[in-house]
Amino acid sequence: MKVLQVLGGRGIVSRFLAIVVTVALAMPVVSAPAPVQAQERVQRRNLLEMLFGGGRRYIDPEPSVIDVAPRRQRQRQQQRTRNRAPARAAAPRPAAPAAPPKPEPVAKLDDARRILVVGDFLAGGLGDELGTAFEQSPGVVVEEKSNGSSGLVRQDYYNWPVQLPALMDETKPAIVVVMIGANDRQQMKTPAGSLEFPGDPWFKEYEKRVQGLATLVTQRKIPLLWVGLPSFQSPSLMRDAVKLNGIYRTEVAKVGGEFVDIWDGFVDEEGKFIVTGSDMNGQQARLRGSDGINFTTAGKRKLAFYVEKFARRHLGEMASPELVKLDDSNLPDLQALPPSPTAAVPVQPISLMDPDLDGGNELLGAAPPPPPLVESARDMLVKRGELPPAPKGRIDDYQRSSTQ
Repeated sequence: MKVLQVLGGRGIVSRFLAIVVTVALAMPVVSAPAPVQAQERVQRRNLLEMLFGGGRRYIDPEPSVIDVAPRRQRQRQQQRTRNRAPARAAAPRPAAPAAPPKPEPVAKLDDARRILVVGDFLAGGLGDELGTAFEQSPGVVVEEKSNGSSGLVRQDYYNWPVQLPALMDETKPAIVVVMIGANDRQQMKTPAGSLEFPGDPWFKEYEKRVQGLATLVTQRKIPLLWVGLPSFQSPSLMRDAVKLNGIYRTEVAKVGGEFVDIWDGFVDEEGKFIVTGSDMNGQQARLRGSDGINFTTAGKRKLAFYVEKFARRHLGEMASPELVKLDDSNLPDLQALPPSPTAAVPVQPISLMDPDLDGGNELLGAAPPPPPLVESARDMLVKRGELPPAPKGRIDDYQRSSTQ
């Protein structure tokens, strides 16, 4: 029985040892970090000592905790900082050239001639920039009297045939500028009924209204400048503008007015609407607004440039920016000096190329030059067809030949 117990006990121990060995072999071998491996070697217990004890006990030193990840991050950050090229200081932008100061508008003369600008919202912009064009001309004043939503169709809203005579009586204009029609593409009400746009009855009535408004100006013997409509971005608006411009041109010419054609200034070479184009100085600029109808400041100035040329022709010297009013207050003092008794003898013109330099006092051309004493060979040949005698001894000396 003791033998069996011993054998049984040994079997249990053997199985336990096999299990422990298996577990130990299955455990992964973890190598110590580099800093730990560099420490002093410490003797470790073997498997039997761990199971049954015995021998000197050693305590595995607790591995030091090394904060590796943050240190590596700091090292990478430092390396990036060293490798990073020093940021160049932003070069200061060159200062934009200062625009020349705008000259102050000159004081207008009391008898300055006035330009009256009437019409819709397009006429309003035209009047503003036309005033800029003549701000240095003391003899010209621009009066802008537009109504943005007006036209020749809605006379119930604003009646230009009634308002224009009153404006002319008030301003006493030397020139009247009309730009109207952008709001007129709508139904027209007449005493006979409503007229739909577009239609022949509508256009016939519109022609009468254009001619009637133009006649109010020309019958007063005032120059009339009727400005045509520009191109528009909308194809339908553009088509109608061409039709209306034809009416303006024809009807205004019938009563003695002038039609100012601005169409080519706001289209390209193919006749298409443009937003950007050449301004009045030939530089590229945005001329039209984003709605394809209104003008920018550069566009209004170009529009006014067309009208300015016509206006200066009518105004003449009054439109000159150098005009100065001369009267007794600004004339220089003139002194009448008596003749001096010691006045110098009048100098007579003498040729600077006089070869004699003898101080002669004869006027140039006072006496014909004396005839030459001996005629030249040229004079003999030209006048009488004779040649001078040949020099003696020359082969053409025929007298010598005859004597021999």
